[in-house]
Amino acid sequence: MSTDFQSIPLIDISPLVAKCDDPNVAQDKDVAEVVRLLDQACREAGFFYVKGHGIPDSLIKEVREITHKYFGQPYEEKLKIKLSDKTGYRGYQRVGENITKGIPDRHEAIDCYSELKKGMYGGLGDPLVGINKWPSDPRRFKEVMEEYLALCTELSRKIMRGIALALGGSVDEFEGKIAGDPFWVFRIIGYPGSLSTTDEGLPKNDVGCGAHTDYGTFLKLKLTRVRNVSGEWISAVPIPGTFVCNIGDMLKILTNGVYESTLHRVINNSPKYRVCVAYFYEQPNFNASIRPLEMCVKKSGGENKFEAAVYGEHLVSKVLTNFTY
Repeated sequence: MSTDFQSIPLIDISPLVAKCDDPNVAQDKDVAEVVRLLDQACREAGFFYVKGHGIPDSLIKEVREITHKYFGQPYEEKLKIKLSDKTGYRGYQRVGENITKGIPDRHEAIDCYSELKKGMYGGLGDPLVGINKWPSDPRRFKEVMEEYLALCTELSRKIMRGIALALGGSVDEFEGKIAGDPFWVFRIIGYPGSLSTTDEGLPKNDVGCGAHTDYGTFLKLKLTRVRNVSGEWISAVPIPGTFVCNIGDMLKILTNGVYESTLHRVINNSPKYRVCVAYFYEQPNFNASIRPLEMCVKKSGGENKFEAAVYGEHLVSKVLTNFTY
């Protein structure tokens, strides 16, 4: 269960990144300390920063700059890759088209998913059938994002190996049970600057994305606020060279609630336009049946707290209610 945390922990994961595929990783003292910190963060906050992740600052800067260039174009250019139910919900959405709990969010975005072919999972994945839609302008947009995607996928696999160890399992605990072909979601998001002010002339908090939990097991993002159990909103202030990470609904089920999928929202209370490139490592196979791991049931008193959930059904049910046209 999450607690009344007042800040989000920062973890140097470089030992785990370097050694997670070593056969003797579980005996490494440096990795053991990373694992201890991951376990503490996942139990108490469900959120944490990571540094020492190995993704080059130069690539992160390029991703941010090319995202700004795309969103700085006229709407008619951005709409060339417009999202709809005919595109597998992939592509560009205008400000206000994404909704959270019935309320339009103040952001625009490009949505991408692991690519699916019709019938790949029976009818389960058919609403998301398609290939991702990349703009031709700015140049190299697709190449830059796909390079970043590949590095995020590999990094997330390594962090999930650390989380498997934190739960007391083998380093490949998740890979062996549910994830031979892990799914991912990728959102390239732009948040317009705050236009409204308080009576004192200060910017009001404009909700870029309303309060929610995430669907899969794990995600990396920036620019968010996290709610503790007392209802206080704790800001995840961007720290150069780090990612903000959190766990999602499927990991909450897998751990039988030992790790919490923490409520969070996105706020831009600055007059400046801001971007966020959020990568969601969903971990399970699309058609995986997710149920509490036996080792986690034992850790949480022996009672199975959650019914099994099929990851793809959970994701599709969310996607189909996320948009208004």
